[in-house]
Amino acid sequence: MTYPQAYIQYLVYFHGNRDYFECHEVLEEYWKEVDPGNRSSHWVGLIQIAVGMYHYRRNNVHGAKRMLVKALKNLEENKEVINRLGLESPTLTQTIEKTIQDIDEHLPYNSLDLPIKDPALLKEAEKLCGKEGYKWCMPSDLSNQELIHRHSMRDRSPVITERLNALKKKRLT
Repeated sequence: MTYPQAYIQYLVYFHGNRDYFECHEVLEEYWKEVDPGNRSSHWVGLIQIAVGMYHYRRNNVHGAKRMLVKALKNLEENKEVINRLGLESPTLTQTIEKTIQDIDEHLPYNSLDLPIKDPALLKEAEKLCGKEGYKWCMPSDLSNQELIHRHSMRDRSPVITERLNALKKKRLT
């Protein structure tokens, strides 16, 4: 099966350098192209996993749990699609449930791996991971503050400019 490049890149970020913020960015952009506005899309569920893990690693346990509970609901509604994406849906559900339990028990963040069942997908993602200089399934580098606090350390000027332009355009209509 052929998978979208954005999805493969999501897997590389998720398992390579554990850049959950980039996971979110790359898959959100793809989702907006192929299924815009559909909040029950399986792409949203995968985005929610990355966002939940991003929050958990930053010790925002409330945000992490809220997002992972949403992801779990989405994954339950999209089991067949998740399986077609080369993931083992029941194992993924168990993994997310276990992570939510860890949060409830006040356990510290641990990197998790998505259960990829398609050997061809796994091989392709691992290969791209190596090309990008990452080691597959390495734990998060908890000393990398830029990685952990990506959203607050990035240059937001293009986003702000885009929002201002949209607001001006809205006022003119």
